[in-house]
Amino acid sequence: MTPLQQYVAEEIAVDHADGLMSRREALRRLGLLGVGLTAATALLAACSSDSDSNTEASATSSPDGSADAAPPGLDTALPTEAITFAGPTAELQAAWAAAADPRGAVLVVHENKGLTDHIRSVAGRFAGVGYSALAIDMLSEEGGTATFADPAEATAALTKATPERLVADMKAAIDELQRRVPGKKVGAIGFCMGGALVWRLLGSGEQRLSAAAPFYGPIPDGSDLTGANAAVLAVYADLDARVNASRDAATAALDKAGLTNEVVTVAGADHAFFNDTGQRYDPQAAAQIWPKVLDWFGRYL
Repeated sequence: MTPLQQYVAEEIAVDHADGLMSRREALRRLGLLGVGLTAATALLAACSSDSDSNTEASATSSPDGSADAAPPGLDTALPTEAITFAGPTAELQAAWAAAADPRGAVLVVHENKGLTDHIRSVAGRFAGVGYSALAIDMLSEEGGTATFADPAEATAALTKATPERLVADMKAAIDELQRRVPGKKVGAIGFCMGGALVWRLLGSGEQRLSAAAPFYGPIPDGSDLTGANAAVLAVYADLDARVNASRDAATAALDKAGLTNEVVTVAGADHAFFNDTGQRYDPQAAAQIWPKVLDWFGRYL
């Protein structure tokens, strides 16, 4: 399996172990990734055996009623519009949110589900606080996320794309941001697999990023960030043991490259805690980290 396929396969297995997905659905999704029945069964068993040592996924409600509040930044979010622009090998699709008087620009990189309404809303939230934002559809070459009726098939298709292609598409998105918001600094934020892709973008020697915030995405093995210039806010979730296993390597790579950085682990939160449409959404954790992200981008963009 490719690194992306391995990442998604392990995420499926963890979701099953945490009771967020039935065994039948987990096996179906693993099959879409090309994992045979024997290997899939073994992976599910291995993750299930580890689940006793893991804390249950964060609840979507809290005693103080914060789950009833709007997700952070949503109350001032601006609408997005669908755009296309030239990519290295194909026309790229994205959701674009223009700030009235932009003080910077932000590239938003989605999870393994593709360009969803949640990710569009993140772009809109940045625009609402003064950062024009572009949420790229990393499935553009396959026709776009919307062409997949089954989200699991969209995920499987995404894992077949080479990291080199995905990095090149993100670089093209930075080109487009610089065209639309000339003279302003550019930042990037990514969630889950998108967080891992932001790490790859930093490791590619991309020097146009002034700030980056990879959320609970594992840094690729052997990453060298010495060509990057970005100030990096690396966000992890306390209960996300799988991704946290790469946290020390990320910290070491940031320090070796001499990059301004802060590594934050949000207490009591689990993987994907910022996604208010997901089963692990944690409203308190999301409300805690959003101002920190805005402060970081405010300092470095």
